[in-house]
Amino acid sequence: MQLQKASRKKAKIKMCLNGPSGSGKTYSSLLLAYGACNDWSKIAVIDSENHSSELYSHLGSYNVLQLSVPYTPEKYVQAIEACGQAGMQVIIIDSISHEWEYILEAHAPLPGNSFTNWQKIGLRHKTFIQAILGSKAHIIATTRTKQDYVLNERNGKMVPEKVGLKAVQREGLDYEFTLVFDLNMKNSATASKDRTGLFFGKPEQKLSIETGRDIYNWCNAGVDYTPNDISDTINSCNTIDELLELYNQYPQFKEVLKPEFEKRKREILMHKQENLVV
Repeated sequence: MQLQKASRKKAKIKMCLNGPSGSGKTYSSLLLAYGACNDWSKIAVIDSENHSSELYSHLGSYNVLQLSVPYTPEKYVQAIEACGQAGMQVIIIDSISHEWEYILEAHAPLPGNSFTNWQKIGLRHKTFIQAILGSKAHIIATTRTKQDYVLNERNGKMVPEKVGLKAVQREGLDYEFTLVFDLNMKNSATASKDRTGLFFGKPEQKLSIETGRDIYNWCNAGVDYTPNDISDTINSCNTIDELLELYNQYPQFKEVLKPEFEKRKREILMHKQENLVV
């Protein structure tokens, strides 16, 4: 364990665009993607929106990977891996709402304890999120939004009232992303979460190729990660899940740090066995 001076590392953007149908999520994602890599052939769209991404093929010769029902987390993971293996620099996942709808539908008919079932099926969703975070490409995900309501008492009666739009995905998923834009029906965006500091608190804007370039420049303003940076983090992992997530997050260091990952895995398993004995 060693103290180090804080420094921002170079990063791959993990971004989400929320918006209702017709708000321009797909089109905006393509413009942002081109701004981030300046090469249409290095952009891939994982499309679960009934070929909607192909409506904008006039923009450039980007790649499309069509998904079909059922929209399982495993299909999305395979698609992300296929895009990575093909050398894609930006992956657009349009949309991740279908994955969450599948999770809800798959959970509903399961027999037995609901909490236990959620733990099991939640692992499948977690693997999907880990694939997004661990990808070596920039990721732009889209989610559909729907009107959200709460029940309020009025004149002795419970009345539903609109409280804004809610993304069709797991509650709190925005915490996983570096940048989240909310789009309206005017195709204008505001940042509801922004770790880059480029957009939060700014007036609504049209997302463009230039916006993508600003994001790309922010990603590359930091310094490169080194194996030493990751080594300390390995030793701070307390579960196999944490270790696996870290292992997948930095594929460029898998070989050089494999002995350290395996050593920490043995330590975690040994500690777990000791606790069982006690």
